[in-house]
Amino acid sequence: MSLHLSGRLHLRARLNALIRAYFAERAVLEVETPILSAAGNTEPNIQSFSTAFSGHVDAGSRERWLRTSPEHPLKRLLATGVGDCYELGRVFRNGEAGGRHNPEFTMLEWYRVGWDHHQLMEETIGLVEASLAMVGRRAEVLVEGYRQLFIDELGIDPMHAPIDELHAVLHEYNIDPEGLTRDDWLDLIITHKLQPAFPRDRITVIHDYPASQCALAKVRPGDPPMAERFELYLGRYELANGYHELNDATEQRRRFERDNEVRRGRGQQAIPIDERLLEVLDAMPDCAGVALGIERLLMCLVGTDAIADVLTFPFAEA
Repeated sequence: MSLHLSGRLHLRARLNALIRAYFAERAVLEVETPILSAAGNTEPNIQSFSTAFSGHVDAGSRERWLRTSPEHPLKRLLATGVGDCYELGRVFRNGEAGGRHNPEFTMLEWYRVGWDHHQLMEETIGLVEASLAMVGRRAEVLVEGYRQLFIDELGIDPMHAPIDELHAVLHEYNIDPEGLTRDDWLDLIITHKLQPAFPRDRITVIHDYPASQCALAKVRPGDPPMAERFELYLGRYELANGYHELNDATEQRRRFERDNEVRRGRGQQAIPIDERLLEVLDAMPDCAGVALGIERLLMCLVGTDAIADVLTFPFAEA
């Protein structure tokens, strides 16, 4: 369903108001953090926009990066003791333009002090349910462990299955295996086999990922070890990605450096590491955080596969 411009504006305004009311009721503080930073996102699969500052050199680094999320400054705030907080604002990702992606979009990100990822999963589900109720819809909820989902749906154990078995699951897609890692194959199985089958009126939450997919999450020891993170889907759309947050600066530096090694191996530019975050990360309290894509949620509320249907002006018309 395509909305005319007035409809897009009103729906987004209603959703923004609902989000702010949702967090006001829970005493979660709304904050604003910088959009331009001297450090960037090292994640190899996310490309950042950069720009150059032309003012006095005393202002610091001339190369500045448009944020891909507000994560780093929000964590710096948490380390100061600000407590539960959220930001609703614009973020930017280079190269991501198409029917379902726009290089400029809105992200909601929030953090809960003293919570783990399971507690935050419940709050995220509640927000999505409230958003659906706003347009007269309801959804069933399925919460499933990553490992169990693969076993139930495909009969394979993603933690131990030989890589040839992972290839075989995707045999009909004739995917070139050159350069693909085990985690790449697992991601492709989710996007090609599992995710497309998620029912439209179901909120699906997958939690506890392989330790190799830890991103910025804590890893729980065990056999096998698990990354304490979750992803939330509404229908077949991924809406949110959350973590029981890592607050170990030494380990975080290692992950940043590993990201840049991958970037160099791919012929990509290494990204400046966020030293200001690392300086305070050990002081960040135990917490859980999640980022949710607002356009993706709006697309689900409208029932469209085209991101242009929920944007004021798409990238090509900006």
